[in-house]
Amino acid sequence: MKTKAVRLYGEKDLRLEEFELPAIKEDEILAKIVSDSICMSSYKAATQGIKHKRVPNNVADEPIIIGHEFCGEIVEVGSKWADQFKSGDKFSIQPALVDEGGPVGVLSAPGYSYQYIGGDAQYIVIPEEVMRNDCLLPYSGEAFYLGSLAEPMSCIVGGFHANYHTTPGSYVHKMEIVEGGACAILAGVGPMGLGAIDYAIHVDRKPALLVVTDIDNARLERAASIFTVEEAKANGVELIYVNTAEEGKGVDYLKSLTPKGEGFDDVFVYAPVGPVVEQADAILGFDGCLNFFAGPTNPEFSAKFNFYNVHYAATHVVGTSGGNTDDMKESLKMMEEGKLNPSVMITHVGGLDAVIETTLNLPSIPGGKKLVYNNISMPLVALADLKSMEGELYQKLAEIVERHNGLWSPEAEKYLLANAPQI
Repeated sequence: MKTKAVRLYGEKDLRLEEFELPAIKEDEILAKIVSDSICMSSYKAATQGIKHKRVPNNVADEPIIIGHEFCGEIVEVGSKWADQFKSGDKFSIQPALVDEGGPVGVLSAPGYSYQYIGGDAQYIVIPEEVMRNDCLLPYSGEAFYLGSLAEPMSCIVGGFHANYHTTPGSYVHKMEIVEGGACAILAGVGPMGLGAIDYAIHVDRKPALLVVTDIDNARLERAASIFTVEEAKANGVELIYVNTAEEGKGVDYLKSLTPKGEGFDDVFVYAPVGPVVEQADAILGFDGCLNFFAGPTNPEFSAKFNFYNVHYAATHVVGTSGGNTDDMKESLKMMEEGKLNPSVMITHVGGLDAVIETTLNLPSIPGGKKLVYNNISMPLVALADLKSMEGELYQKLAEIVERHNGLWSPEAEKYLLANAPQI
C-alpha cells in the first residue's frame, strides 16, 4: 500500500513523500491515521537529527516518519492480534514504549525512531512492540482529534500523579496532589495550563482551592470564559484567576488566598521562567510540592530554591516530562465520558502539506496546539483567522468555531473531513 508521509532525513531535512509500505507480518497491524497534533518534541527531533537520542543514526538512508500525537482507524490486523483488534477500530498510541527491541533500544518511539510508524502519515505499519507493551490503545470517542490530544493530556495527568507528600516521622511518600487541598497553577492559561485546569476541576481527586495565574488579562479572561468560576464551584472547587503582574498580587496575596494564609499544598509551574519558579517556591506551605512541568530548552536553566524551607518545612520539588500508558488510558476514558475537553489546547488547524513548515517553525508560531489532518490539503490556519479567509470551507468552519465559543469541535472536524480537498 502506498502512503504519503513526512519523513526525517537529517537536521532540518523533512520531506513529504509518497512511498510503498511493506506488507504487514503476522505480528503487525496496518492502520490509517486521521489526525496528529504537532509537539515541540517533534521540532527538537527535526532540528537535531541524529543528535537526538531517539533518532537512529541511519536516517539519511532509512528515514523515519515524524509525529507522535495521533489517532486513526485500524485497517488490517496480523493473525497474532486478531483476537484483540479488528478492522475499523479507532485507536490512539502511547509513544513511550520503554522497550529494548526498537531501533534505538529503550528510547525507541513512534514519531522518532521508526521507518513505518509516525503521526504525520496517511497509513502506517504498527510494529509488534507497540502491542506487546500495551501501547495501542482503543478509543471510542466522538472525534479523532481528541484521541490525538490524549498524549499531551496524559502528560498533564502524569504531573498530578507525580506530586507527593510526606508524613512527619515516616519515610513513605504519599503520591498525588492533596485531595481537598490548595493547588496553584502558575503561568497557567496557555494550552497545557488550560488542560490542567480542566483536569483539576473534573478529576475525582481534586483540590478544594485552585488558583490560576498569568500576567496577561486577555488570556486570563479567555480562560475564565472557558472554565468558569461557577462550573468549578459546581464540581466542588473554588477557582480564582489572578494577574500577578498587577500591583499587590504577588507572593503575599497568593498565600493569603489559602486557608490561614499558610501556603499551597501543590504548585505547578507551566512556564520555564526563573521568577515563576521562585514565586512557586515562595508560596509553598508546609510539605508543599512544586511540580516543574514546563520543560526548558536551555540545558543550563536554573532558579533559586529556599533550602531553609526544604529542611524545616519539608518543601520539595518534582519534575515530569510525560505521562505513562495508564495516564493516557485515564485521559481517553475521561474524554469518552465527557469529563475532559482538550479542545481548549487547539489554536491552529492544517493538512499534511502544512506539517514541514509548521514543525520547523513551531517555536515562532504563537498559540497552542497545531492540529493536522493527514488526508487533506490545507495550509496551517489559526482558528481566530478563519473568518478572514476566502472560500466557503473557511467561512463555514469559522461559523462552527464561533458557535463553540471559539474552540475546535467534533462538528468542525466532521465538516472539514467531508469538505476539504484531499491531498
